[in-house]
Order: sequence, then C-alpha cells, then structure tokens
Amino acid sequence: MQIFPRQLNYLPLVLAVAAFTAGGAITFVFWFYFSPKNLQVGYAPEQPVPYSHRLHAGELGIDCRYCHANVEQSAYSMVPPTQTCMGCHAVVHPESARLAPVRESWATGDPIEWVRIHQLPDHSYFNHSAHLYGAKAVYEDGSEVRVAVGCTSCHGRIDQMEVVAIAEPIAMGWCLECHRNPGPNLRPVEEITNMAWEPDEEWVSHQEDHARAVNPPEHCNGCHR
Repeated sequence: MQIFPRQLNYLPLVLAVAAFTAGGAITFVFWFYFSPKNLQVGYAPEQPVPYSHRLHAGELGIDCRYCHANVEQSAYSMVPPTQTCMGCHAVVHPESARLAPVRESWATGDPIEWVRIHQLPDHSYFNHSAHLYGAKAVYEDGSEVRVAVGCTSCHGRIDQMEVVAIAEPIAMGWCLECHRNPGPNLRPVEEITNMAWEPDEEWVSHQEDHARAVNPPEHCNGCHR
C-alpha cells in the first residue's frame, strides 16, 4: 500500500529550486542594495553651522585650499579651524544669527563640532597628498606636464552643493577602477581645485602618458598597511 502521494517525489527538486531562487534573491539584494553606491551616495548630514559650499566655492569662487589648507602636502584634508571662518566673518555678517556657533567657538576656544562626511574604515590607508601633489608626465616630443587628481573626481561638484553630500561610493571597487585606469581622472596639477575644468582633445590623447606617470598601486598593501 502506498502511504505518501507520488507528488512528494518532486519535493527535493522543489526545495532545491526554492533554495536556489531564495539564495539568488538574497545575494542580489545584498550585492546591489547594500552596496556603498546605495548606502553612501547622497549622505548629507546636518552641520552645526549651515555652511553653503555653493555660495563660498561657487558664487564667491573661494579656492578649496583656503579652508582645507595644505591638502597637497598633508595626508589628511583638514577641517578648517574657527580662526579661518573668522578671518572673513569678523567683518562679513558679524551679527548673523546663523553664525552664532562660530562666534561662540571663537570666544570660548571650543572647536565647532563639524560632522565628518567622507570616512574610510581604519584598515584603509588614503593619502590626500599622493593624489593631489601630482606626478610628472613626459610626452614623446619631450614636453612635460604635472598631473594630479582633481577634487571633483571624488567629491563631485562641491561648488554646486548647498549642503555637501557624498557624490561617489568611496569603496574598494570604486577606488580600484580608478587605479586600473587613472587617465580620465587626471588633470593639470594647477587645475585640481577648478571645479569647471574639462579636458580638451589634446589632453585626452595623452591619457596613457598621464596614467604611466602616476602608476597607482593595484596590490593589497597599497591601501591596506
């Protein structure tokens, strides 16, 4: 006498297909949705002072290095101290209510608690000066040009942001894409903070020369030390 129906013979196959489908769906969700592109890009925290990069870097044309000083020589991009802010605002809008935290910081000596936006894990090593100081590229005709990575390659059009947000997924895969093909992200070193700079045809034709000059590492200990 047959106790179980014949349809149960298909149960292992059904379970296998279900497990494969569920596994594929879970993998897709974590691979795509929980990627830095979705979890990082667009992050724009509220700051203690409503500082507008669109106004300062865009309309007023203040160079990035006025506030983030020595970024070409330092491993880190410094957060500007209150003294930098007061260099202008001691006379520009000195009574503005929005700048009250700046004046309080200046009076007390307590730093403004800016919220850090771009953060790398502790096991990753990134040196701003290595990217911005530049390297010398030599063309076939003997002419030379110093090339470096521009601010916009990593941070986007900061000069158009009222509130700074993460523009690119700062993750290993994204960094490796640039290390394997740095040419499109390189520009003359004197243009690194020029947000509106665009390469012309001649510059594009020398991308391979530029890439050979910088020769970024692709091995693990280049970023994990």
